[in-house]
Amino acid sequence: MNTETIIEQTRCWLSSIIIELNFCPFAKREFIKESISYDVSTAHGLEANLHELARALEYLDDHPEVETTLLIFAEDFAEFDDFVEMIDYADQLIDELGYRSTYQLAHFHPDYCFEGEDVDDAANYTNRSPFPTLHLIREASMQKAIASHPDTASIPETNIKLARDLGTTKMQALLSKCCK
Repeated sequence: MNTETIIEQTRCWLSSIIIELNFCPFAKREFIKESISYDVSTAHGLEANLHELARALEYLDDHPEVETTLLIFAEDFAEFDDFVEMIDYADQLIDELGYRSTYQLAHFHPDYCFEGEDVDDAANYTNRSPFPTLHLIREASMQKAIASHPDTASIPETNIKLARDLGTTKMQALLSKCCK
């Protein structure tokens, strides 16, 4: 699959699920401002993909007009367990590069499954995406957004309830629509 299609499918997911269902109340503003960088990694192997993550973090450092980056893995981490393992290494890399208070990571995967939940639980779709994806978030911007939101603590519970109310079939259909 080519880079343009991967970005198109990711933008569809962001628009029709994350923004439309308000899973992230902070995403719409950046989507409209076009301050989101979509970075597709075609690297192979953990080390090469971690280099891509380091490069994406450096890009954010050099481009303050870019608010956030979605680092999309086109080739690797199709297995959710492999993705979870990579997240551990990505967090270590954030520390090693001295970015702990500068950036934070959120993560999404086509087979995302919250620990202790059934794989078919509709709640998992709050973190399911067309491709394995790391969301690189500016910590300072996140703190400002949190300060301006009336109740950030309720966001995960609200999202889970909405996903479960819509049901697995509807959530799968929304995601599948973006992957065509």
